[in-house]
Amino acid sequence: MSITRLGTANTYDNAVQRLTTRQSQLARLQEQLTAGKKVLRPSDDPTGAAQAERAQTRMARVATDQRALEVQRNAVATAESTLGDAVGAVQDFRALAVQAGNTALTAADRASIAQQMTTLRDQILGYANEKDSNGQPLFGGLGSTAAPFVDTGGGVSYNGIAGQASTSAVAVPSTLDGHATWMNVPTGNGVFGIAQAPGTSTVYTDAGQVTDPAAITGDSYSLTFNVNAGVTTYDVVDTTTGLAVQSAQPYVDGHAIAFDGISLVAKGTPANGAALQLSPSTQTSLFGVLDSAIAGVRNATSSGVVAQNISQALVQIDAGLSRLQASRGTAGDLLNRVDDISGRQSDRSIQLEADRSRAEDLDVVKGLSDFQTQQTAYSAALGSYAQIQKQSLFNFIS
Repeated sequence: MSITRLGTANTYDNAVQRLTTRQSQLARLQEQLTAGKKVLRPSDDPTGAAQAERAQTRMARVATDQRALEVQRNAVATAESTLGDAVGAVQDFRALAVQAGNTALTAADRASIAQQMTTLRDQILGYANEKDSNGQPLFGGLGSTAAPFVDTGGGVSYNGIAGQASTSAVAVPSTLDGHATWMNVPTGNGVFGIAQAPGTSTVYTDAGQVTDPAAITGDSYSLTFNVNAGVTTYDVVDTTTGLAVQSAQPYVDGHAIAFDGISLVAKGTPANGAALQLSPSTQTSLFGVLDSAIAGVRNATSSGVVAQNISQALVQIDAGLSRLQASRGTAGDLLNRVDDISGRQSDRSIQLEADRSRAEDLDVVKGLSDFQTQQTAYSAALGSYAQIQKQSLFNFIS
């Protein structure tokens, strides 16, 4: 009879170690499958964990920028809508001014129209001081008080800072330049303005026009009418230099009077000594234009004065309307810019999410396959251990 010596202690240790390793690997795979991630802690894959953390940080930054962009979108959309309302109100104001030019109206009729125009003017001032949902002025420019436009009684002043913030890759300004929108309206026709001299009421003109830009001097002029033996003539004097430009020119009602690159059409029957004064255009506010139009309608004493006031008011109102429409176009451009930024940020979020997923997410199919393989290996290890446990000296003693 021979006796076989078996080193069972070492065999037991090896079997237990392998069984523990298999069990640990199986538990880790099960944890990954449950979480759907292959990187559960930085020690699993330091590089992958760092890449995932970097992608998540950038996604958080994009989300923050997107929230701020939505606030800016709402503010610009409100400003665009407000400018649309303001344009409608100014157009209504203009229609009243045209109505006031009817020579058949009485002074009481014009006073009633002037009151309606005053109501519209106050409404337009309210639009200029409109605020967004956060209580910030829409037309504050680079900074302003709670109400950037203040009616001082002698006119409207702008308490904001002229200008507008520039756009960036991820943001647009949430306020528009109130000065450019409401305060930057040229007087007259944009080059020169025409007014009746004191005591002149029976002759009036249109807004005038530029016929030769190269001949414009930028000087002030006086156009004086003279009536002698039933014949009316006019003299043009450059009041800036004191020099005569034209002398004793025959006046014809409704015919153009041209000199130094400008032209105007005078109408009516001027009295001897009646005069028109021409001066270079300056800058005023839309509210100054509206106030002048209201005063011209309310205080007019004759049809000639009404016609002169209305002709000047209409061209200036049109200039103010063009400023509002230009600002509204700017708001529309900003909204388009917001859409463009939002689209690019969404694409960036998708890209960053893909980067994060590649770094830490688990391939479910591969994970299930690995889990099944480890489960089979673990079952085999358990079976082997059970067989090793049966190997004892008593099993070999017959």
